[in-house]
Amino acid sequence: MGEEKPAANDERSPENEAIKEVVNSLDDPTTAGLILEEQAKSLKNILADPAIQHLIKAHGTLEQEKKEAVKNANVELLKEVSSSLVGKNENENAVELQSLLSNPHLKGLVESHDAIANKVYDETPPLATPDSPDSNGVATGGEPIRMVGLNKSPNESLGLTLKQQGGNIVVARIMKGSMIDKQGLLNVGDIIKEVNGQPVKNNPEKVQKILKDSSTKVTLKVSPSHTSKPYHGQVFMKTQFSFDPTNDNDIPCKEAGLAFQKGEILEILDQTDATWWQAKKVDGDGGTGLIPSRTLQEKRRTFIHPNVTHRRSFFMCGSRKKKKTMYDVKKTSEFDRHEVSSYEEVAKMPPFERKTLVLIGAEGVGRRTLKNRIVASDQARFATAIPHTSREAKEGEEDGKGYHFVTKNKMTELRRANQFFEYGECNGNMYGTSIDSVRTVIDQRKMCVLDMQPAGLKMLISSEFMPYIVFIASPSVDELTQRQNEAPSNARKLTREEMSKIVEQSEMINRDYSQHFDLTLVNKNVTDSYDRVMKTVEGLSTDSQWVPVSWVY
Repeated sequence: MGEEKPAANDERSPENEAIKEVVNSLDDPTTAGLILEEQAKSLKNILADPAIQHLIKAHGTLEQEKKEAVKNANVELLKEVSSSLVGKNENENAVELQSLLSNPHLKGLVESHDAIANKVYDETPPLATPDSPDSNGVATGGEPIRMVGLNKSPNESLGLTLKQQGGNIVVARIMKGSMIDKQGLLNVGDIIKEVNGQPVKNNPEKVQKILKDSSTKVTLKVSPSHTSKPYHGQVFMKTQFSFDPTNDNDIPCKEAGLAFQKGEILEILDQTDATWWQAKKVDGDGGTGLIPSRTLQEKRRTFIHPNVTHRRSFFMCGSRKKKKTMYDVKKTSEFDRHEVSSYEEVAKMPPFERKTLVLIGAEGVGRRTLKNRIVASDQARFATAIPHTSREAKEGEEDGKGYHFVTKNKMTELRRANQFFEYGECNGNMYGTSIDSVRTVIDQRKMCVLDMQPAGLKMLISSEFMPYIVFIASPSVDELTQRQNEAPSNARKLTREEMSKIVEQSEMINRDYSQHFDLTLVNKNVTDSYDRVMKTVEGLSTDSQWVPVSWVY
């Protein structure tokens, strides 16, 4: 008849077998005259209902023979074993077993087992405690106590910091990767009662010194914390500032600090503390150390105002490549956040080619010469964005070849619409590198090579343009002088004052923007600089890269 068959999790259970037997009997010819067909069909539907099947199964479970506990006095047994282990600190296995048996969670589990075994359901039984406050279990007053044994070398740091809290010595911080962290012997918030049998109280520095000076063996009596450890996935940060813990007066322990330079990659291991994070360097064998949290560092930076009086115009009108910059853009919220940020979250990506190659540097360091050489080396792979200008085309010039010639009104319209990475004016004519001109090169599956001022980075650093940023630093004034003496006689000569300004501007750019640079080189020789950049660009196809996490997610 095609009726629905009863469904169940275990088709061989007695309940299911009984249901099947009833259903089969309804189809048995010997019982056909004992029940109407409609009644049989209705009964089959009832028995096929999952709710009815669950009720039948529950009834069968309740009727099963109840299991009895093998022993119903395990709390006393736990107390007896714990007491027998007291004083056996020379045996590492005994110390470890003692620590396990004194775990509050294990004791709670055993107490719950005994309560159920003794059918004590209406009230909570009193907490079973050892008689002696010195035993490894529960001290007088019901406070859980456990003994922790540590082996260490003389003057070896245990990797923890302490603080005074409510008249107790409390574990304030455990360094990731330390011996204590790996073994899980202590937790943040644990109260240290004794060190090597000596009671300690109200002096964290003294306890820290005792722990450091102790040789080979340290035994701690600890009142454990019940705070669970939060989980944090892997987080990597690119630093936006340099940090030297020896010069920091706020760090809780200078020896525990992790020094780093601006632009280094750190793995953030612990962010539970609001002011001091735990981190380690990705490149290096150093251990874990404390660094200022994002909140702390940015709070500090709000009280440090940069000196803006030193900022001068990067461009001086006088030639095509010397123009006054007037940068204005609205879409800078994300970049501006990075400007005031102490850390930028990054992710490591497999090899891939960037969409743009950006040459940053002071005016006069050779950015344009290097850019032209790169583009000329492989025009099937590299191209430069064609700039817009409001000046009239000269004889022989074509629109779209060298420049996009537009009206002043059109240039103004594009500028107001924030369609330029950078924008300037020279001799009454407007110039600008537009977003669309860069997109055109990218759409041709070429790497767009740009030489620009750092203000243009505000819009360029994004997942759409994925720039690889090269900072071309200026040589010293003496090296610039030597290079100028070796240049052709018809080349324009710079004064020493102009050279000093180039060096000054280069230092300023490096100071304010170095956190965004992927490569820094001093342009002492164009050929050497070209070789270095090309080797680096080739490496993008074979080497993993750290990029802003916003490019990935």
